Amino acid sequence: MNKIPKLERGLVIYETRRLVGAVAGTALYAVGMNLFVVPHGLYTGGMMGICQVIRTLLIRYAGLPLESFDIAGLIYYIFNIPLFIIAMKKLGKIFFTKTLVCVTAMSFFLFIITVPKTPVMEDLLASCLIGGILCGSGIGISLKMGSSDGGTDVLGILLIRWKKDFSVGKVNLIVNIALYSVCLFLFDVQTVIYSLIYASVSAFAVDKVHSQNINVEVNIITKHACTEMEQEIFQKLERGITTWKGLGAYTDENTEVLYMVVSKYEVGRLKHIIRKYDPKAFIVVNEGVNVDGHFLKKL
Repeated sequence: MNKIPKLERGLVIYETRRLVGAVAGTALYAVGMNLFVVPHGLYTGGMMGICQVIRTLLIRYAGLPLESFDIAGLIYYIFNIPLFIIAMKKLGKIFFTKTLVCVTAMSFFLFIITVPKTPVMEDLLASCLIGGILCGSGIGISLKMGSSDGGTDVLGILLIRWKKDFSVGKVNLIVNIALYSVCLFLFDVQTVIYSLIYASVSAFAVDKVHSQNINVEVNIITKHACTEMEQEIFQKLERGITTWKGLGAYTDENTEVLYMVVSKYEVGRLKHIIRKYDPKAFIVVNEGVNVDGHFLKKL
């Protein structure tokens, strides 16, 4: 029986830990949703919000006895199936697998966490704030671990690949405008206003945890640059590298200088790859750089 190479075994352990963290994020999201958002009859943004509206219509007009548990998670899972089929070859194997696991886990947690008959907190505004922080942090953790919770996130990635001036934020904005317009027609104004408050707090929490819109430049000074390291960066991060020769002024030894621009959430994974080949590499990271030109937007 062939043994797993040490480097590959390290990658498996690394990705497994990230997957566990992403699943934990979905659990946090489900807690915020079922304990603080759903009991007050509020509606989140994105595809989950659409699923919640469908759930309400099924209860109100189809007379289904679903008050004891929330089937929005199940509807959400069904809606994600065609997206997964379309995106299977375009998301990358690791990202696709982790996203599939996370969507499954989130639907499971939403199903098993019982929605209380009376809200945990009577104060509607406090529930919006706490629910938004918990749900947004949960989504942010999943994204930071190199996964996503499906829905408009996956749709946004597909549209970015099709048309470069799209972004996940634009997709969410379009979906939310349509969603809350429907909610304004079906429900009362108060429900829509507090749902918007929740959505705003949740989006703020996602950005704080995930930092997906912060670009960073990375300078790597190494004496052990090799084709294998560069190829692994190409394959797993899909980022380009500019290289040039360097000379250590103190040691008078030849070095390689690698220059890259990545998203902030990719830095940890990049460092992991670099350390595999050169544990003593000197890595300099500068945040908040402005990029003009061909730069691949990612989730």
